[in-house]
Amino acid sequence: MTQIATVERIIDANHAEISVPRKSACGHDCEECAGCGVTGAAVHARALNPIGASPGQKVVVQSDTGKMLHIIALVYLTPVVLFFVGYFLMMAVAASPAAQYLAAGAGFAAGILPAVRYDRRLRARGGISFQIVRLL
Repeated sequence: MTQIATVERIIDANHAEISVPRKSACGHDCEECAGCGVTGAAVHARALNPIGASPGQKVVVQSDTGKMLHIIALVYLTPVVLFFVGYFLMMAVAASPAAQYLAAGAGFAAGILPAVRYDRRLRARGGISFQIVRLL
């Protein structure tokens, strides 16, 4: 996966801190929208800097697409799947809609726990690895 980033500072001879704008589904075209209050926040990360980019330069960075897809599936897909699993399992056991909704909510919450654990483990290991591939 490639993205455009800004080099914030040089960490050492081989690494730089970059700022990658966070993308969202809305596109942040705020003039055309009623306004959600979300600002275009940036993610700061450490990137391998083999081309010797300097602070302030716009660069193209690349990250492992497979790892990114794994994270997306874990964060978005797992809670939804467990929501439906909880709902349909309880539907087979009990006819009470309240019990079905409770089981669905519990399944959703159970789906969020692996995402939180993975996020903490990923941050402890240094986050997602980026590599600066070229200047923009």
